[in-house]
Amino acid sequence: MDRPTSQTCPSQQHPRRPRRHRSCVAPLIAALSLAACSPESGAPGAPAARPVAPVPVTAATVTQRDVPIELRAIGRVEPVSTVALKAQVEGQIARVHFREGDRVTTEELLFTIDARPFEAALRQAEANLARDMAEARNADADKARKERLFKQGVVSVEEYDQAETRGAATRAAADADRAAMDNARLQLQYCSIRSPIDGRVGEILVHEGNVVKKNDTTLAVINQLRPIDVAFALREQELPEVRARAATGTLPVRAFTGPARTHPVVGELQFINNTVDTTTGTVLLKGRFANEDEALWPGQFVDVALFLYTQPGAVLVHSAAVQTGQQGPYVFVVKPDSTAEIRPVGLGPSVESEVIITQGIAPGDRVVTEGQIRLATGTKVEVKAAAQAAPGQP
Repeated sequence: MDRPTSQTCPSQQHPRRPRRHRSCVAPLIAALSLAACSPESGAPGAPAARPVAPVPVTAATVTQRDVPIELRAIGRVEPVSTVALKAQVEGQIARVHFREGDRVTTEELLFTIDARPFEAALRQAEANLARDMAEARNADADKARKERLFKQGVVSVEEYDQAETRGAATRAAADADRAAMDNARLQLQYCSIRSPIDGRVGEILVHEGNVVKKNDTTLAVINQLRPIDVAFALREQELPEVRARAATGTLPVRAFTGPARTHPVVGELQFINNTVDTTTGTVLLKGRFANEDEALWPGQFVDVALFLYTQPGAVLVHSAAVQTGQQGPYVFVVKPDSTAEIRPVGLGPSVESEVIITQGIAPGDRVVTEGQIRLATGTKVEVKAAAQAAPGQP
């Protein structure tokens, strides 16, 4: 008797074998991996765990010294006074008495306008005055005669009044001629254009032979360079401190010129504007400099440092050491065991490339200036370059 058999299509049996094979192999591979990675493995030849290498960093030593507190800004040199020379009479430029770029002094002759028409006008005014003065003298003599005859009853009141009126009229005409003569003399003086200030003259804008109109064409521009101003802007948050310090005395201002920004020119704060610029949130200030050597030039851009006060015993670190996190500013301190420790710090004003620290670290501590990105408290570090900070250096 035949046994009943279960017949299955080979195509249905074949896929089951790989699944059973994979389900057995996967646990075996995981077990072997755990055994190989486990430091407890006592299998012969098992690799030991490698020690973590220290993180290379650079560090600087925290210093302490008296520090001048200054506010820094970019300034622009401006002349104290600028004069645009214009003719006050119409005429032809007869002569230019200076060279472009010359230093000029007050009342120095710069331009001459052809004076012949004005000389003729002055002579005419003088002649008119002489004529009317003669008529005035004659009228006064006639009045005196009429007054005597009037007292004698020879002339009538009407004749006497006429003589008196003619004398007053001729005297008024003489006064008018005198005023015309003074005006003609003034117009003649305007033909000589002189410098109203000490300064340096710029480009000649109108040359000899050109005709100029009254108060129309600028002939040249004079800038006063001694003294000279430097205008700069500070944030409105800094204004109260500046005003408070300025109320106690004069505040020095230094202006740095040249590519090296060395050998500053020293002046003093001269002006604080009476309003804050609402578009920039800054206030305009000006420092005044003697500028005897003319180191500052109009239109020049300079670095400006406004001195406020000196802070004694300030604790300083290089600005590269200070990081900012969610809890505020912090630094990494290198401990004696060559591990890093994070320290929250309080920040004071910046001094060039350094920052004043008000709390958190002490003089002599070493702080990381490069390599902080790989650090955390307890991280082993290797200081590649340590530097004792000198004034103005990390």
